Amino acid sequence: MLKISLLARDNTSKPKSLDDGSKSLSESSSSITSERIHPAEEANGLSMMQTLIHLLKCNIGTGLLGLPLAMKNAGLLVGPFSLLAIGILTVHCMVILLNCAHHLSQRLQKTFVNYGEAMMYSLETCPNAWLRTHSVWGRYTVSFLLITTQLGFCSVYFMFMADNLQQMVEEVHVTSKTCEPRKILVLTPNVDIRFYMLTILPFLILLVFIQNLRVLSIFSTLANITTLGSMALIFQYIMQEIPDPRNLPLMASWKTFLLFFGTAIFTFEGVGMVLPLKNQMKHPQQFSFVLYWGMSLVIVLYICLGTLGYMKFGSNTQASITLNLPNCWLYQSVKLMYSIGIFFTYALQFHVPAEIIIPVIISQVSESWALFADLSVRTALVCLTCVSAILIPRLDLVISLVGSVSSSALALIIPPFLELITFYPEDMNCITIVKDIMISILGLLGCVFGTYQALYELTQPINHSVANSTGVYA
Repeated sequence: MLKISLLARDNTSKPKSLDDGSKSLSESSSSITSERIHPAEEANGLSMMQTLIHLLKCNIGTGLLGLPLAMKNAGLLVGPFSLLAIGILTVHCMVILLNCAHHLSQRLQKTFVNYGEAMMYSLETCPNAWLRTHSVWGRYTVSFLLITTQLGFCSVYFMFMADNLQQMVEEVHVTSKTCEPRKILVLTPNVDIRFYMLTILPFLILLVFIQNLRVLSIFSTLANITTLGSMALIFQYIMQEIPDPRNLPLMASWKTFLLFFGTAIFTFEGVGMVLPLKNQMKHPQQFSFVLYWGMSLVIVLYICLGTLGYMKFGSNTQASITLNLPNCWLYQSVKLMYSIGIFFTYALQFHVPAEIIIPVIISQVSESWALFADLSVRTALVCLTCVSAILIPRLDLVISLVGSVSSSALALIIPPFLELITFYPEDMNCITIVKDIMISILGLLGCVFGTYQALYELTQPINHSVANSTGVYA
């Protein structure tokens, strides 16, 4: 069976020092995230359907629930077209990343090149002498951004699950059987939300001990089913009795559009899983079809939910669409189903930073301690995301800040830059060069202004009605 075993290592050379371990970060990560697939092992690779399931689950997270508010921040006309444009650019940058990695793997005669290695190898052959000398920092930069982004997503998931569990428990005595429009409730929590986080913690620790993407695809399928069920209930409600949309603004203020950009970029969460998923496919050459098909479904879902949600709730649109749903048992189940989906998605998002960090750690210990070190690091990383969710009072804004910096860089800034330095020595045409520069500039602007807006919001006094994007307390 083809495994993503984090205990795999190069048997021909074992690092002897911390420096050697650091230098082997990319190589260890590559060998683990992408074991060589021999013909006898190909039969155990991921099928097209399994890959599609992983791709969908990596891109359908908590950010999806904030898209109606994102549409409000952009406008009824500008929002959908802007989200479509950002989606197309993001998919295009994913394709650029795949092409660069494939080109470099052929040039260097390697089976697989991961994101960090692609950046390092491209810098090694670029015309600039300074960049060639410091090419290893390209790998370190990408690895740091991947770790920051994915652990940030995991922290958001922790808060989301704990908060929804708290909502369901605290609202039991006021939840009705009739689904009337939600009224704002002033509730005093009986149990601190940190208790719910600590309750979820051991289950997530056990979940991340699973190291095989094929096994995770089973849980990913369950996550997709629960997510689809909750999405069906949400769409069933927002498509009923939609008010006249002519009263909604077609274009919002440019200041609120900055918030839209940050939410939209944050929502596309799967860039870090593109290369590992392709490498684990039974037939990697079919991944382009899976990518286009899967991301087309994701973009259509984003636009429909965001637009219909904004049209349904108008100026009353909340930070999470679950806040606008009726307070009855039927729609309370939406929180439960979506939380179950997020629970299993946690393992997929956790997979990327684990693949980068753990090989460096286990390279410093003997073979007999490798398993203990592996499981200890996984436990520590899960606890780190839990502690982050507990200690940071406005986690949604902090993660938006991380998303503005890391997600924009990984999804829009680095891939075009990578294409420039990879193919420039091979006579790129002027149109491609201009296109790559424009995409990188757009991503940089989004990064700068999104970071500014998040920092500004963090400096404002905490309003408990909006401090958490999933809270129902006013």
